[in-house]
Amino acid sequence: MTDYSIFPAINATLNGCSAVLLVIGRVLIASKKRAAHRAVMLTAVGTSSLFLVSYLYYHAHVGSVHFRGTGWSRPVYFTVLGTHTVLAAVIVPLVLVTLSMALRERFDRHRAIARWTFPLWLYVSVTGVVIYVMLYRVFA
Repeated sequence: MTDYSIFPAINATLNGCSAVLLVIGRVLIASKKRAAHRAVMLTAVGTSSLFLVSYLYYHAHVGSVHFRGTGWSRPVYFTVLGTHTVLAAVIVPLVLVTLSMALRERFDRHRAIARWTFPLWLYVSVTGVVIYVMLYRVFA
């Protein structure tokens, strides 16, 4: 029997790395370091893509994991999970469009959509780590 227990930690690490890369990428573009921004953002897309593959693989084999917290933690957890889930579905096409605009050098359109993509993607990445902590560490 295969042990899938390492996957949640891997997934949280990939989410955390994506969040850090997003912030670094934002700082780099604000500093007009376009080549470094491009490299960091492509790496963020890579880590987020690896997360998605790993997450889907894990849940295809393990199924859903139930939250064990009680009291105040339940509404907090399910609020974070609900917003995270909805925005995770929204962020995939947003990232793809934002990336496409940048790769086609349509920087005016890239900037316009990145203003929405950046905070939503950052929220999804950070809340992914929060969900991991609540589900597998604090209330496990």
